[in-house]
Amino acid sequence: MDENKVVYGLKNAHVATYTTDEDGKVTYGIPFHLPGSVELSLEPSGDMVKFYADDTLFYSAPNNQGYEGTLTLARITDKFAQECLGEVLDSATKTMIEDANTKPKQFALLFEFDGDKSATKHVVYNCTANRPTVASSTKSDSTEPTTSELTFSASPIELVSGKLLVKSHTTATTPNDTVSSWYEKVFIPTLETTPGGA
Repeated sequence: MDENKVVYGLKNAHVATYTTDEDGKVTYGIPFHLPGSVELSLEPSGDMVKFYADDTLFYSAPNNQGYEGTLTLARITDKFAQECLGEVLDSATKTMIEDANTKPKQFALLFEFDGDKSATKHVVYNCTANRPTVASSTKSDSTEPTTSELTFSASPIELVSGKLLVKSHTTATTPNDTVSSWYEKVFIPTLETTPGGA
């Protein structure tokens, strides 16, 4: 199978919240669909670490602090608002309540981009979303719908002992069973590597 040469078409956004036990073990819930995904951007977070000695740049290394992301959706679903943003459904009035004392829950974000040969699937393991902007406008001659923009931070998380993971994605050689079950549970790698990155 050939590798993708182009990337386009965001779709199949899913979210899975997680719990952490007293030993620090992370357990993800079953991913649920986040419909209406329009656009996603991930900007690297973390400055280059530079150390100067002998009047020259002696050592430099990237400081990987994850990503700052923006996800544009047709709308924020009530399920996402409850599961990830901490909003509460009032059982008596069936209204959604935003409580300033409620903290958002961290989650994994799963998605894919359509390519020319395969649909590469991605997971970002540790996201925390900000409250989305609430905005709308009166009807006009334009038929373009209003979208919701969700900003979030994606931080490293220890899912494998001694390793801080940020994200994973499938390749042209990823086994079919891994690809086909991508949205059934959050993929955790074994981190068995091939010398030279082959």
